[in-house]
Amino acid sequence: MSPEEVKRAGVEASQRPPGHNPGEVLHQRRKLPYSPTTMAVGGFLIAAAIGYAVLYSKKKPEASAGDVARVATGVAKPEDTHPRK
Repeated sequence: MSPEEVKRAGVEASQRPPGHNPGEVLHQRRKLPYSPTTMAVGGFLIAAAIGYAVLYSKKKPEASAGDVARVATGVAKPEDTHPRK
């Protein structure tokens, strides 16, 4: 658009001068909504909840989720787990 067309259209205010807000990429934020530590702890809790749900869904009625975790990690053998009474 030529400068004359811009004046005719009345959009001079929408043009940004060169070098104004350099480095801005679309709608990215400079700061995160929460601190990185808070987001890391939240991510760990979400991953732990998903892992527990997977272990709980794979267990048999007589085994606990802890027994399933021990067998899955190789700490115990299936024969070593104690059925609940």
